[in-house]
Order: sequence, then structure tokens, then C-alpha cells
Amino acid sequence: MSEHEDRHSAEYWDERYSAEPVWSGNPNAALVAEASDLGPGRALDVGCGEGADSVWLALGGWDVTALDISAKAVERTAAVADQAGVAVVGVAAGILEAELASGSFDLVSVMYPAILRTPTRDAERRLLDLVAPGGTLLVVHHADVDREHALNRGFDPDDYVSPEDVRIAAVEQGGWSVVVDERRDRSVEHGAGAHHKADLVVRLRRG
Repeated sequence: MSEHEDRHSAEYWDERYSAEPVWSGNPNAALVAEASDLGPGRALDVGCGEGADSVWLALGGWDVTALDISAKAVERTAAVADQAGVAVVGVAAGILEAELASGSFDLVSVMYPAILRTPTRDAERRLLDLVAPGGTLLVVHHADVDREHALNRGFDPDDYVSPEDVRIAAVEQGGWSVVVDERRDRSVEHGAGAHHKADLVVRLRRG
């Protein structure tokens, strides 16, 4: 298996989450900014990683499902939730494979996704499908990704679902309003993503 293919596997992410902490341990600023004005309900944290976002949501009264392709990530999320005195439901699966009911989440949060594109936009359609009527889909990714650097590390940024991809799919589907579609400065001091200085933020509301 090539390095490029390996980056898409549960085994790759299990290995990554079996060593030292990867991320900052703090909830993503874009999530805090966009979800603070939402009343708590059912939330899906797509790509929960080490659980900072899931715990922040749970502390705010949300009923959280933490989804990640890596079982080790789900274990870490459950552990930090337990330490914080909150409960989350962990699901170790990819977004297309996870057994989640359509229209069952008031918030679907997708922070810096490593979700592969397909010609038929399967992932984008699935993310939209999971949002309840009146609910929010929040998708955030890094802006200004250095393509050559990424290719040298074994992955092509064009292979992955972007916030714009999700926005386009929502507009094509109809019944969605675009609440936020912007580039935003980002400041993170610690963790693997600290070198990224700007985000692309798309917040959608299902009518």
C-alpha cells in the first residue's frame, strides 16, 4: 500500500492517535464562533480526533455523537469526555459507512475534514442528509494550502471534500440557506495544524 492510500485508512489514523497528542487540545475557534448562538440539541462531530470539539459541545448541553474513522480517536475522545464529566456516543466509521439516521442532527460539525471526493458527491450528500430540518451544517477547512508541500507529503488537496464542495451541493439540492461563506484568520499556537493561518468557513442552514 502506498503512503497516499495509507493516509485514507483507519490503520493509518489509529497509528497516529496511538502516540503523543496530535492537536492542541482546545476546541476549534470556528466551531466556538459559529455554534455559540445555537440552542443545544443533537450534534455530530465528524472527524472527532482527540475530542476537544465533542467535549466543548457536550459541556454546552449538546447530545454529542463523535464520529471518526479511527477507533483510537474515538477512544481518546471518550477518555477526555470522561475526564470532563460529560458523555458522548462514539462511532468508529467513515462518514459513508456510519449507521446514522437521516435528518437526526441539529448540528453537523465538520472541522478540517479528510474526506475523499467522489464523482457523484457522495460525502457531501451524506453530510447534508444527516442534518435535521432547521439544523446547521458547519464545514471548515484550511485556506492557502501549499499544494506542492502537500504532494510531497503524499496527498493531493484536490482529492478531498472542501467547504465549497458542500456549499455547491447544498445549493444544487435546494432547501438550504448559506449563513456564512468566508475566509477567516486563524490563530493556533500548538498542535499539528498550528502553521495554518486562515480558514475557509461555510455555515449552512436547512430550511
